[in-house]
Amino acid sequence: MILWDIDGTLIRSGGVGRRVIEEAAALVGRLTDVPRVVMSGKTDPQILREIFAAAALAADHIDTLLPDALAAAEAALAERERELRDEGRVLPGVVPLLERLRDTQGIRQTLLTGNLTMNAAVKVGAFGLTGFFDIEVGAYGTDHADRLELVPIALDRVARLRGETYQPDEVWVVGDTANDLACARAGGVRCLLVGTGSNPRDLDDLKPDAALPDLRDVDRAVRILTRD
Repeated sequence: MILWDIDGTLIRSGGVGRRVIEEAAALVGRLTDVPRVVMSGKTDPQILREIFAAAALAADHIDTLLPDALAAAEAALAERERELRDEGRVLPGVVPLLERLRDTQGIRQTLLTGNLTMNAAVKVGAFGLTGFFDIEVGAYGTDHADRLELVPIALDRVARLRGETYQPDEVWVVGDTANDLACARAGGVRCLLVGTGSNPRDLDDLKPDAALPDLRDVDRAVRILTRD
């Protein structure tokens, strides 16, 4: 089972993803100046909560704002799918790799991302990637604000909905940040990190199970993800 991160791993949103979240925060929180926070590797609820906290809103007030802010973020991205397609792009090697894995017997691909479920669907749909993933069994920021909780959610879903169980060494998280690795470690599964995120670093220093500069070498990526 392969659990794919989206932003920085499969695609770049050209800044559209950030703008949508910041605009939702401004609208719902009535902020004239939206604090800039690091977004990579985090869930959308976590990001919005950090923005509101940085804007000095009270914690109990943030709790009341968050549902409306999440709904606003979903509505905003749905309206800007064309902008996302125009300004974003699929990262090199992604489509050939997804095709190879789709055609490899015994592999199920889905998403594990901090994006809200609807926003994840918009992002992969904008670039024609939807058909590669069993989206229903994925795990999303909608499910939990803490990314470390997402692997067990995906494994539970695939067991309930597809009748499939996987050993820890049969599951890979593919991502581009230290938080993706932490998520995999918390879930007891393997992690492949790629150096295509917004803040690339020496991935080997993080000690993932495997690391690649990008996904251009499809043969190598397939060997990694299908090894025993």
